[in-house]
Amino acid sequence: MVGPRRPGSEGEGMEHTLVHVCRHGQVYNPNHVLYGRLPGFGLSDLGRQMADRLGEYFADLPITHLRVSPLQRARETMAPIAARHPELELVVDNRIIEAANSLEGQAFGRFNQRLLLPRNLIRLRNPLRPSWGEPYEKVAQRMHAAIADAAAAAGVGGRAVLVSHELPIWMARLSAEGRPLVHNPAQRQARLASVTTFTLMEGRVVKVDYTEPAGGLVPARKKILRPGM
Repeated sequence: MVGPRRPGSEGEGMEHTLVHVCRHGQVYNPNHVLYGRLPGFGLSDLGRQMADRLGEYFADLPITHLRVSPLQRARETMAPIAARHPELELVVDNRIIEAANSLEGQAFGRFNQRLLLPRNLIRLRNPLRPSWGEPYEKVAQRMHAAIADAAAAAGVGGRAVLVSHELPIWMARLSAEGRPLVHNPAQRQARLASVTTFTLMEGRVVKVDYTEPAGGLVPARKKILRPGM
């Protein structure tokens, strides 16, 4: 079972497995809809460039397993990676899907300013759970289960690549590092087309690393209001 890192658990000389969890690239969303799990939201032209960067990043690595969220933007991000490893079966895993959100489908404006309309405030009453969607603990648990299964499928000494979404990736990382799941969304370290790597030994996470292969393509982050997706 995947769990928080334990001091001294790195285990010199032990074989480890790497699970690289990528966030998808930029989505084409000119109307600024909070799309969540809605169908029909694919990558923008820039998002496809980001996906290509991920494909290049993983092209020469000895990848042994591929796994992807069922949502279109994740599948499109995975496509260049999978194309460079055609010998691998691509597993679609519902456990690494975006977090459920009761606000999805609404257009809040470029800076989500309409999020604070009275009809939405009742759903924002408890940011600790959060009240607008799937509990953080549930997201972390399903992500850890998927990461553990991906590590097992990759094999000892292998590497798995997953494509998921910002909040689930961040929940998996906070949980693996033993940090509180309640957080400020603006402080997440899971930018578009980023790679969060979980190192596992004997089924447990012992290290988490982070990199941004497409960092030069990611637009500057604006200060906006948004629910914790």
